[in-house]
Amino acid sequence: MKAMIVNEFGDSSVFKSTVLAKPELKPGHVLVRVVASSVNTVDMMIRQMGPDLPLSPAAPAVLGMDFAGTIEAVGKGVTGYAPGDEVYGCAGGLADLQGTLAEYMLADSKLIAHKPKNLTMREAAALPLVAITAYEGLQRAQVKEGQNVLVHGGSGGVGHIAVQLARYFGANVFSTGGGENQLNLIKELGATGINYKTETVADYVQKHTQGAGFDVIFDSVGGENLLNSFEAAALNAHIATTVSLLELDLTNAHFKGLSLHVVFMLIPMLHDHKREVHGQILSTLTDIIEAGHLRPVLDDLSFSLEEVGKAHDRLASGQGLGKVVIDIQ
Repeated sequence: MKAMIVNEFGDSSVFKSTVLAKPELKPGHVLVRVVASSVNTVDMMIRQMGPDLPLSPAAPAVLGMDFAGTIEAVGKGVTGYAPGDEVYGCAGGLADLQGTLAEYMLADSKLIAHKPKNLTMREAAALPLVAITAYEGLQRAQVKEGQNVLVHGGSGGVGHIAVQLARYFGANVFSTGGGENQLNLIKELGATGINYKTETVADYVQKHTQGAGFDVIFDSVGGENLLNSFEAAALNAHIATTVSLLELDLTNAHFKGLSLHVVFMLIPMLHDHKREVHGQILSTLTDIIEAGHLRPVLDDLSFSLEEVGKAHDRLASGQGLGKVVIDIQ
């Protein structure tokens, strides 16, 4: 099978075209003919950092986590799937799991679900990592109908899914963005846009919650932006974040009685811990998508398997809007 491999880690030029043996089927897994994959920030981190990032595979490695494709063969013990089924998932590209930047991959059946019928392969491939992250974060933050929910970075990969899911759960959704294109997308997704470059936290808390603060905050920006989340939160509010690798003053969180939920969706893949939860979330998302409540936003540019380096550069540039997708075949 054709594949893109990295023999060393570094800039986007490290990807090399090669031919590898098709993966051998094993119990509990399915062999998937990969049609499309998408690029996530963590894919770029692995490519750049290699062994300096504990979750990285050893070189030589096939990277890529998200995929959509068709099942070629089903391993012993797998139920609910058959050859020819269209599926999607986040099932490789880290530790000892072969990634998606190849014509075929072996996927743990616990990590996949049937592809939504109303999405293309490219659209489905854009979803798994960001959608599971958004769903998990909102569930852990106990989002409820009628709450005021703030999503930081609502035009980003995770953020644009969190905005749509929060609306699906019945919340009043607000989201920060930093420019006209971002704010227009946030509005299209059904949320009230907040320009964080021109509005202070105090201003938009007063404007949208009469000073009470937001009941739930999904902070897909994280880092020091968590201080803005603490400031924007209501008393006893819940905050979910995807980025918390820093030292931070929790004083404001203490006096407001806030709950902080750190979402690291790669744990099931890394540690083989409750992998079935990812499959269950994806199945739930399929139902939500087929009911018309959720759709990914894709970047305007398309990339082939051989152009994976350019796809990484596109995401790194910050010039795109929506998920960057790679057509595998």
